[in-house]
Amino acid sequence: MWKWRRLMRLSNRSLMAFIFFFSMSTTCLYFIYVAPGIVNTYFFMVQAQGIMLRDNVRTIGHMIRLYTNKNSTLNGTDYPDGNNSSEYIAQPTTYLPENFTYAQNLPCPERLPSMKGQMEVNMTEAPMEETELKLKHLDIQFGGHWKPKDCKPRWKVAILIPFRNRHEHLPILFQHLAPMLQRQRLQFAFYVIEQTGTQPFNRAMLFNVGFKEAMKDLDWDCVVFHDVDHIPENDRNYYGCGQMPRHFAAKLDKYMYILPYNEFFGGVSGLTVEQFLKINGFPNAFWGWGGEDDDLWNRVHYAGFNVTRPEGDIGKYKSIPHHHRGEVQFLGRYKLLRYSKERQHLDGLNNLQYSPEISLSSLYKNITVNLNPELAPIADEGWGDVGRAEMRERCRLAVALEWHLEYTWAMTTLCC
Repeated sequence: MWKWRRLMRLSNRSLMAFIFFFSMSTTCLYFIYVAPGIVNTYFFMVQAQGIMLRDNVRTIGHMIRLYTNKNSTLNGTDYPDGNNSSEYIAQPTTYLPENFTYAQNLPCPERLPSMKGQMEVNMTEAPMEETELKLKHLDIQFGGHWKPKDCKPRWKVAILIPFRNRHEHLPILFQHLAPMLQRQRLQFAFYVIEQTGTQPFNRAMLFNVGFKEAMKDLDWDCVVFHDVDHIPENDRNYYGCGQMPRHFAAKLDKYMYILPYNEFFGGVSGLTVEQFLKINGFPNAFWGWGGEDDDLWNRVHYAGFNVTRPEGDIGKYKSIPHHHRGEVQFLGRYKLLRYSKERQHLDGLNNLQYSPEISLSSLYKNITVNLNPELAPIADEGWGDVGRAEMRERCRLAVALEWHLEYTWAMTTLCC
């Protein structure tokens, strides 16, 4: 009996020790996953408040100068020497008048009277069936294709939307984006590239898949890479391409309409087909959230391009609130970003393999793929100064980080 009681005490202590160490380990894993995002968010909020305070002080100072000049100049204007220009004063637009008539044999203008500017954004969720009925008057072809009939479209634009488990977001995006693109008189089609399977979300690889599939349908000359939860607030944010890659989502509400950093290239971006081929597309090695848009920025500049953005408030977007936990962060993104230049010509469109399942709906073409790292193998050759052995070690570490990330996600899900 005495031995049995002693054994029970040992068992209870072992159980308590196991519970304690399990709780500590899961807590540590939880903070490994959550802490970087929390720190980044609060850091940016403080930085944004400082920027806003600085701009307010500048605006107040500018108003004082205008008032002083108004009372001290002899020409009776608000500016000394009759100068009527200021970076703080909105300049008149050059959009066409309401009575403008189109010519069927000429390219559609870029600044049409139908583009009014600020749009009303409605985040109310609705089933896709209801949205399809609501947009039926737009005469979009089955599969999501539309082309203006009153003028020649200046750009043929493929809209690529990476997707997984965001069924409540897709109808909201279509309700705003489809009418806007029609008012801009662009020829367009929507491609939803959906990832299945258990691997972490790979936004960049989905874009590469969507690009290859879209080019099978039509000779597109412009490609817009569009997150499903980014809703434009201004229909003068023209979704055509240009001589340089375009970052459309310059001001996002969740970042207080301030660019997080100068190299930010996320949310919504656009490149011509030639530009995208020249940079070898997106990288395929970013599994999980973060890093792939920074790598795209690097690729663009290594290819000799610059990035342009909309002026003023034209690049404003609203972000749809998420009703579920987002995708996991990719902890190995910083290591990969350090070697963007070495990887650019080896990892992208040229090493991508996939087997898609295609289906059509009234508003878009759905491309479903089950992605895994083996679909984008990287050859040993061509690494230059990096070295083959070092690259093999980096690939091994990337796989280890990926498994660690999945374990972290599983453990945090259990304890939260």
